[in-house]
Amino acid sequence: MIAVAYSVPNIVVFATSALLILVGAVGVIALKNPVHAALSLIMTLFGVAVAFVAQSADFLAAVQIIVYAGAIVVLFLFVIMFLGVDRNLHVGVEPLVGQRPFAAAGAAITVGGLIALLASSHWVTGATSASGHGLAKGSGNVRQLGTAIFTTYLFAFEATAALLIIAVVGAVLLARRERATLPEEVAE
Repeated sequence: MIAVAYSVPNIVVFATSALLILVGAVGVIALKNPVHAALSLIMTLFGVAVAFVAQSADFLAAVQIIVYAGAIVVLFLFVIMFLGVDRNLHVGVEPLVGQRPFAAAGAAITVGGLIALLASSHWVTGATSASGHGLAKGSGNVRQLGTAIFTTYLFAFEATAALLIIAVVGAVLLARRERATLPEEVAE
């Protein structure tokens, strides 16, 4: 068994990143304003980047900040602002009649296709990576990481992309939610 030595700076960095992640995640769930929830998501992603830096995964920390906090959350904010959080819209009225059956059919075809791909392929979900071999030392780490993401762990990578699309749809639905009108708004 290998003995692990803990130092005070390592514990402080871990506690700080864990606190950022937890407070940000609770803010995403608890805050009612979608803009504030998106800002809490940035805090969570920054905490994950700090944890990556603590583990000497500088490339992943940079990707975490640039791609997720920089691009994805800005996309969320753009969608929220574009839809107008303060507008009253009727969510029950469908602008395109019959879009729900087509959406259900598209979802069924997508899920069926994924199941067919998983049944006929040799992809893994990443569960065995905890005991698998690590990346080799040297300048080829980014190449090995890209090869691993786009071959062995392609399903997990695509599932993450699908979750991001679902998050955008959730942001749209949150932004379109009806609110009770206040008496002073009715008078204007």
